[in-house]
Amino acid sequence: MTTPIQSSASIIAAINAADSSLGKKAPAPTSSASSQSQFLTMLTAQLQNQDPTNPMDNAQITSQMAALSTVTGINQLNTTLQALSDSMALGQSVSAASLIGHGVLVPGSALNLASSQAVGGVTLTQPADSLNVTIKDSAGNIVNTLQLGAQTTAGVVPFAWNGSTASGTTAPDGSYTFTAQAVLSGVTSTPATVAYGTVNAVTPGKSGATVNVGQLGGFALSAVQQVM
Repeated sequence: MTTPIQSSASIIAAINAADSSLGKKAPAPTSSASSQSQFLTMLTAQLQNQDPTNPMDNAQITSQMAALSTVTGINQLNTTLQALSDSMALGQSVSAASLIGHGVLVPGSALNLASSQAVGGVTLTQPADSLNVTIKDSAGNIVNTLQLGAQTTAGVVPFAWNGSTASGTTAPDGSYTFTAQAVLSGVTSTPATVAYGTVNAVTPGKSGATVNVGQLGGFALSAVQQVM
């Protein structure tokens, strides 16, 4: 004959298997309530049909009830965390929508010259005694090198280029690329660059909002280094 304790223990094991990870979506409250009802029904059957000569161990009953309570608590916590996550994602999308029409700096090395004006930036992880930006055309030829001078703090350093070339002429409007070089105490490094673009759309998503920056593509909101 199957012992009641084995049956109730199997229920607890099944519940634990279904709810062992906080990262999983919490089951509906009715599922948790149904599990509790089944557990209590079987526990009652255990007590009513136990062998008088071999009564149930109180420690086992207490352990099973504690396990059920833990599972119920995890269900409620999962539900709360999911609601909080959904709320944060919605709030981020609303916040990102305010960027539409604004210029931003995002990871990249593209430099778009229009009407003899272009904007880019460099992200420094430490100060620099000197910071230079080298601009190249689509063929990889150096067009000009901008001296941005010493930088006393780390962070994003934006710059503007008026299209002037090293030879003193004006470069035609179009697409260019750039790289950066920083020097600190005689040590040269290559900091990351950020490209300028205008946000024209925002797409909500489960992992957060994505901002579309024209030809530069889509970026997570956290990738926006600076709003111009």
